[in-house]
Amino acid sequence: MKDVLRYLRDALIPRRQSRREIVRDLGITLALLAAAALLCAGLNVVGESDSAVPLVFVLAVLLTARFTDGYFYGLFATIASVFGVNYAFTYPYFEFNFSLTGYPLTTVTMFAVSLVVGMLTEQVKRQSRVQAEAEREKMKANLLRSVSHDLRTPLTAIIGSSTVVLEHYDALGDEEKKELVWQVRDDAQGLVRLVENILSITRINDGAVQLKKSPEAAEEIAAEAVNKFRKNHTMPVRVCVPDELLMVPMDAMLIEQVLGNLMENVVIHARDATAIELSISRTRDDRVRFCVEDDGRGIDAEILPRLFEELFPHAQDANADGRRSMGIGLSACMSIVKAHGGHMYAENRQQGGARVCFELPMEEVDDGGEGQGADRRR
Repeated sequence: MKDVLRYLRDALIPRRQSRREIVRDLGITLALLAAAALLCAGLNVVGESDSAVPLVFVLAVLLTARFTDGYFYGLFATIASVFGVNYAFTYPYFEFNFSLTGYPLTTVTMFAVSLVVGMLTEQVKRQSRVQAEAEREKMKANLLRSVSHDLRTPLTAIIGSSTVVLEHYDALGDEEKKELVWQVRDDAQGLVRLVENILSITRINDGAVQLKKSPEAAEEIAAEAVNKFRKNHTMPVRVCVPDELLMVPMDAMLIEQVLGNLMENVVIHARDATAIELSISRTRDDRVRFCVEDDGRGIDAEILPRLFEELFPHAQDANADGRRSMGIGLSACMSIVKAHGGHMYAENRQQGGARVCFELPMEEVDDGGEGQGADRRR
């Protein structure tokens, strides 16, 4: 009984909605009731029994509760269904008549069934919202734990290196001082990239960032990402692009961040990798595929399914760098790619090494009639 009263209270005092939401939900409600009425009218025309009419309207109530937000519209559909059935689909037609034998009980039963259906549907929706909120909280907790590790480790290294320089300045040679300063610089740059990735994850997942998409040449974006990568890393990068011009609607800065993260993951986490290849190609369904490959030992099979999780286990291999979690960077990449309407995946290459790819929808551009042609390598 308490649930019924709570349902009626929430329905009679609906939550605040924007005008657009009200128009949408009211339109859904009226469309479903109209569809139910037309279906019942059709059943009457072909001579079917009126017994199916209440079931049709109960279904309309169920769908209304499912596809609208809040309790008001389900209750409105319930009341409209009860009186609509009595008025239009019960003898004498197009008159209200509650004096027929057994009909008051039928009316009360239909109202109760519709009410219970609406309540159950809203309860399921509420549980889904609670579960989604719990998942978001879990994601935030996981992200916080991973960030705590990734911040603490380079900060400790920065403090250690700078302390050595300050306390033993006169005893250190110029090369030793330079090496320590370079370590501080590298760790500081890692922190900057970590902060950028965290901001990308939180803003995109929370809907706080509106992507500034514009048609960009995929080759130019790749070249810019590679140039930035080469300023900080010595590992050779080979770029393979098609002859045709591939224009992709994207936020160029974010896609550069994705490519930069993937190449840096090779440097930090790919075991025994000596080179990187960044390739761009066009798929059969008019999407552009970006792939970053390495010639290392590949990704462990048990890790692949969890590769893009935010809380990703740190490398346990003694040869791995282990200073930063791969999960933050790859999770940021996944969030950015999904926000662009694309998808991302990873696999091991048959000849050794790993391949991480993402695909983005593209816009066809007249490039002067050039075919796909052979790849160009840099």
